[in-house]
Amino acid sequence: MELKATSLGKHLAQHPYNRVKLLSAGVEVKGDRHEYLIPFNQLVAINIKRGLVWGELEFVLPDDKVVRLHGTEWGETQRFYHHLNTLWQTWSVEMSEVAAQVLNEQHTEIIRRTQQEKWFKRSDMEALQRNVRAAFAALPLPLARLEEFDNCREAWLNCKAWLEQGDCRRDERNATYTERMLEKYADFFQQVESSPLNPSQARAVVNGEDSVLVLAGAGSGKTSVLVARAGWLLQRGEATEDQILLLAFGRQAAQEMDQRIAERLHTDAITARTFHALALHIIQQGGRKAPRISELESDTAARHQLLIESWRQQCREKKAQAKGWREWLSEELEWDVPEGEYWQDERLARRLASRLDRWLGLMRMHGGSQAGMIASCPEEVRDLFSKRVKLMAPLLKTWKSALKAEEAVDFSGLIHQAVNVLEKGRFISPWKHILVDEFQDISPQRAALLAALRRQNSHTSLYAVGDDWQAIYRFSGAEMALTTAFAHHFGEGDRCALDTTYRFNDRIGEIANSFIQQNPNQLAKPLNSLSKGDKKSVTLLADDRLDNLLDKLSGYVKPEQRILVLARYHHLRPSSLEKAATRWPKLNIDFMTIHASKGQQADYVIVLGLQQGKDGFPAAARESVMEQALLPQPEDYLDAEERRLLYVAMTRARHRVWLLFNKKEPSDFVDILKRLGVPTASRP
Repeated sequence: MELKATSLGKHLAQHPYNRVKLLSAGVEVKGDRHEYLIPFNQLVAINIKRGLVWGELEFVLPDDKVVRLHGTEWGETQRFYHHLNTLWQTWSVEMSEVAAQVLNEQHTEIIRRTQQEKWFKRSDMEALQRNVRAAFAALPLPLARLEEFDNCREAWLNCKAWLEQGDCRRDERNATYTERMLEKYADFFQQVESSPLNPSQARAVVNGEDSVLVLAGAGSGKTSVLVARAGWLLQRGEATEDQILLLAFGRQAAQEMDQRIAERLHTDAITARTFHALALHIIQQGGRKAPRISELESDTAARHQLLIESWRQQCREKKAQAKGWREWLSEELEWDVPEGEYWQDERLARRLASRLDRWLGLMRMHGGSQAGMIASCPEEVRDLFSKRVKLMAPLLKTWKSALKAEEAVDFSGLIHQAVNVLEKGRFISPWKHILVDEFQDISPQRAALLAALRRQNSHTSLYAVGDDWQAIYRFSGAEMALTTAFAHHFGEGDRCALDTTYRFNDRIGEIANSFIQQNPNQLAKPLNSLSKGDKKSVTLLADDRLDNLLDKLSGYVKPEQRILVLARYHHLRPSSLEKAATRWPKLNIDFMTIHASKGQQADYVIVLGLQQGKDGFPAAARESVMEQALLPQPEDYLDAEERRLLYVAMTRARHRVWLLFNKKEPSDFVDILKRLGVPTASRP
């Protein structure tokens, strides 16, 4: 059956299409130079319209595309339309039965997937949506028509909703699941640690996403969450002991974690490892001879002696090198360098030894060739860095020779070797769940090891616990962006925050939290305190009042209570503490640097050195071109890491913090703290 435009209609319409032919399951619309084949499964609607004289047929296609036929005799247009429409509707009803079966099967599968008693991951959602899209692509009817049919409507709308509102539906479903788990396993959450887990801790434990970052503020119970997470995986049968990898940054932290797991989970089959212990295990299991860690790694004096001897030899034997080092030390570092054979100066050598050690460590951590290091450094310092690398090259050669003679590796080499073993497929990771403590301290090198492990086993989840507010180790290679941009580096996942601190009172919390969050690069999170403080819980005090303060504390602090005296540097240990044993014999006083105090807590904290100038706090940026090129780029915010350092210092205290400042040259932080409402006391 065919419908054609009349001669006059064709002439007046001047339209590309002037006739339509009915096919077995579609229509063919033609013109003198154009033709369009429209199968019924692409047809959304057929409309008939009457003009002043002629008729018009309109074929509506998906995405609002329309094909029109003009200039046909009206009576013939009506007859053609009714015949076509009857055929199309009959075909549509028949096809709706096929579509209904496909949609109902898909709807049933969605219910099955989403009602399983387990966390519904993003990867689960992606698989569900892939299936839905594949099912839609296989339907015999255009998607725009499915709502017309009673047998398709409900299943279609449900399936479509999981495509269009996927994130929202997943969140709602996981929230319901979480509440059900907290109720069903209430005894577990009550007993897994010595104190019951609070709701934010328990929810963080239940979260089963492939990548989870738990932001654990100071004193919020991060270790409890890590222990409970391991226990939860065992309790739910999601992992066996040998499928759980627990990582800590230091040997002591790993041992403490082992002890907690043994006490709380009653198993010694889960052991916390350091990254270096993990690397050693991977290399051993990869079929290589177990490497020996160089004794130089644990002997700072021997390491410094080796580097200084190499440096002296370099300066003694090559005038160009001696000239280059003089320029580096005097011009860039602004050191006073003696005339003549300056490299023989013992004081200068002692001062330089720790710098050489540090720079060599950064080069080893980078792990690439010298050309690679130069190519990857910021362009504005590339030329100068290239000169410095050439000066460091003989020391790097000496270091490698010492390792070879010892038949040993250093820590950086150990991790590079482990990544190499993984990438070559000589070790297949058995771990389904990797749990990492103090994640804010992770470096790009350690992150590469985690990434290589996860590539080995695509079903490996990463559960990272840390606090970007306490990221204070950039100088040793830690990169805070690995935490703040967690999803970018480790895949889309969830971020949970532990919202309660069990350490400090609400006044310390108010000041510390406000101070740290002035930096917009820090991740926002709630951190509420259980105990009340008063205005004096954080106090500014002149630094000549330390003895008076300790006198006052000796009057009411109990012997079992701890006083922590903190400074930016070791050498700022106050002379007052030399007489502490006799003048304040009942006071339990410890001194340490703020960096060393990370993880510590005390009843009372005294922070020293809020001053400008030499040994100031915030410390003036003293990075050489080596740090600028090889360390992660700093944030674009003034004194960002120094702020985090003061935050760490303040949040060691349970009850009170005194911030001792220099009256003549107060630190920039003093003014900021005053504006936050910290009072200045004239006396303790």
